[in-house]
Amino acid sequence: MEARAPSFNHLQPASRASPRSKQANRAADTHHEHVLCQPLWRLGLRYRKNVRSLPGKPDVVFFAYKVAVFCDGDFWHGRKWSSLRQKLADGANAVYWTAKIDANRQRDERVSAGLRKAGWRVVRFWEGDVLKNPARVAAKVYRIVKARLQQYGGEVHER
Repeated sequence: MEARAPSFNHLQPASRASPRSKQANRAADTHHEHVLCQPLWRLGLRYRKNVRSLPGKPDVVFFAYKVAVFCDGDFWHGRKWSSLRQKLADGANAVYWTAKIDANRQRDERVSAGLRKAGWRVVRFWEGDVLKNPARVAAKVYRIVKARLQQYGGEVHER
């Protein structure tokens, strides 16, 4: 059975603005995805975005080479989890947020394992790393795609 995030039923938002702010967060086509996709396109890589037919709906997919790229948000996916968990413990709705992000992290692990088992190369990047140096992240994706290309045959058109 799929693990589920905890319910909001018994919790109150920290403020009136809090639920509106959280609802405004996008699940697809986020800023950091756009920032990564621009240099990928300039490198000559062609991809599909937010593919719903694959587990976890990867942000960028190279079907021919079975490469799935995820751009994980620092907060929602628990970057630096031990320090973030401590900060959450001191804030409003600590039980909910700790369980929610922990469930997200566990789901990420299950999704990655399932894709790997199906023969996919899974690559995960943190939002902060993408925003800090999108060219470096794109270059890493390019190297991975090029390596898979050699495995599956074909060619990457250099630009």
